[in-house]
Amino acid sequence: MNIKSAIIIGKNILKDQYIQTAQLDTEILMAKAIDEDRKYIILNDQKNLKNTNLKYFKKLIKERASRKPIAYLVEQKFFWNSEFTVTNDTLIPRPDTELLVENILKLTKNKNKMNILDVGVGSGCVLLSILKEKKNFYGTGIDISKKCINISKKNAIKLKLDSRVRFYKSDVDKFSLGKYDIIVSNPPYIKNYNLKYLERDVANFEPKLALDGGLDGLLKIRKVIRKSSELIKKNGKFILEIGFDQKNKVINLLNKEGFYINSTLKDLAKNDRCIVSKKI
Repeated sequence: MNIKSAIIIGKNILKDQYIQTAQLDTEILMAKAIDEDRKYIILNDQKNLKNTNLKYFKKLIKERASRKPIAYLVEQKFFWNSEFTVTNDTLIPRPDTELLVENILKLTKNKNKMNILDVGVGSGCVLLSILKEKKNFYGTGIDISKKCINISKKNAIKLKLDSRVRFYKSDVDKFSLGKYDIIVSNPPYIKNYNLKYLERDVANFEPKLALDGGLDGLLKIRKVIRKSSELIKKNGKFILEIGFDQKNKVINLLNKEGFYINSTLKDLAKNDRCIVSKKI
């Protein structure tokens, strides 16, 4: 069977499962199966597949048809301006989360040397994207998951940033190393009972540890805010990603811990997504 025929079959299987990106996903999975890029596939679609490659492709299509996210199947996701390694132990980076990177770069436009802490570092995509842009910044990432820490370290090495970043397996409650100019966090903020209503791609495959915000969605946010008030320098900036309906409650929590609200940022869907504050 040639590449073109296999792609048609794969695309139809995904379409039958109502996957809207069936064509793109199929091409990406074919590229993974034969270890080439999508350009090669387009230019060589009449090339016959080896049996091993075809078998691997069919396996990938079957997994995608079960709604396993494409990022987990190819073990990478583009975020900001880099490819990051991801596994099913890490949350898949979202375009909305690029708001954190974008705003920190704006806030530090004229700053030369700063220390940044990322609470719940996951794959390292936020922290490492900032460090890649700011050559004299230093970063610390913490996560309760050892597997996430290992992925973050792998990404730091891949991006040649490992000399300017440290990672620690730690719950934020127990972390007390250093004081920081900037703290950034994208904590779990989905209400526990809403997890079952998430898209199948998310609910069945992404780590609950990175999604579950407790009964009111604020369990982890409270912890992060409380500890960040101790770890941040005076006048330091705290940038926090939140759920679309949590702005007012989170602002109250920040105010109680001595943070002044600078601004709130909306995501691509015009929902409140990030709060920028300053420790006073």
